[in-house]
Amino acid sequence: CSSDLGLTPMTRGPLAGIRIIEIAGIGPGPFAAMMLADMGADVIRVERTQSVSGPAPDTAHWDVLLRGRRNIAIDLKSPDGVATLLELAKSADALIEGFRPGVMERLGVGPEDCAKVNPKLVYGRMTGWGQDGPYAPLAGHDINYIALAGALAHFARAGEAPVPPLNMVGDFGGGGMFLAYGVVCALLEAKTSGKGQVVDAAMVDGAATLMSMFWAFKNIGMFDENAPGTNLLDTGAHFYDVYRCKDDKYVSIGSIEKQFYAILLDKTGLTGDPRFANQMDKSQWPALKAAFTEIFATKTQAEWCQIMEGTDICFAPVLTMSESAKHPHNVARKTFIDIAGVTQPAPAPRYSRTSPSTPTPPAHAGQHTREILTEWGFTPERIEQLIASGAVADA
Repeated sequence: CSSDLGLTPMTRGPLAGIRIIEIAGIGPGPFAAMMLADMGADVIRVERTQSVSGPAPDTAHWDVLLRGRRNIAIDLKSPDGVATLLELAKSADALIEGFRPGVMERLGVGPEDCAKVNPKLVYGRMTGWGQDGPYAPLAGHDINYIALAGALAHFARAGEAPVPPLNMVGDFGGGGMFLAYGVVCALLEAKTSGKGQVVDAAMVDGAATLMSMFWAFKNIGMFDENAPGTNLLDTGAHFYDVYRCKDDKYVSIGSIEKQFYAILLDKTGLTGDPRFANQMDKSQWPALKAAFTEIFATKTQAEWCQIMEGTDICFAPVLTMSESAKHPHNVARKTFIDIAGVTQPAPAPRYSRTSPSTPTPPAHAGQHTREILTEWGFTPERIEQLIASGAVADA
């Protein structure tokens, strides 16, 4: 693990050598940029000049999503600022942004503007509703996107209201990950065609795609969309749920397959109990769940771990973030790393040859303005002129 606050971008990883411009935003856009940077791409984040409040502090920025990339501050409402971004776009492989449709065009740095200076540029666009459609110009958040995508309705226990799964399904799963995937796909295509293109990544689209398996289940009668909390994977089944323990902590059980279910019954002392003989009889699931609820409440989480870990029950304790970082399995795999004194998830996935470097700490607005402009071909005189005019800002 590295605590170095140096400025050098990552040089290893499967995307090493790829240059990407990230227009500053929140949530899914920065997450996509983090994923790309984690894999070795040289990603520069473009902040507003107003975000630069003085010299960059010696400590890293608090936002883990900003790790692994350098930061430049540009005033995109200034003609010189627009010209600066377009000049950077000439040397970039991709640009990603997360504004509402039309904002980048009004600034003069939309896809057509950038294509004029770099026809090979991949232009990634991150929105909730997409670039077109009745909702396209409207505000929204993760909860709204996954609601319209047909996902949120199914995160519910029987008889209860849907519960938003944090903002992981829309913002990060259906949004940021799909943007990163789309950008990489377009970069691969550009290598053969010599042409860039626009990637329209909408959270509503991505969240809908994440529901593909449940559309398949619905089509064959395995998923009742009108009865949430009664199906195999939505807490309907007694063998696929979380249970409260004696110490008010929880364990997770996922014993779907018959052989795993048999081990579950053995470890809970229920082998041979006629009530549990027909695992897939849905009419019995509520009663069997009640029985499991009583049984799991008789021991602590640690006691259940001692009984069930090391078996094929499909079991794991339900951990908080801090607990997860200390679990022996995650410690062994180095699932979490320390960067500048901050514990956070390590880059994923992993590679046999092109392992990514440890990400650099999150940067402050404008922290690398001079460095980036110099590295991307601007003369010292031009840099000083841009700073003096306020088109860019240096922390």
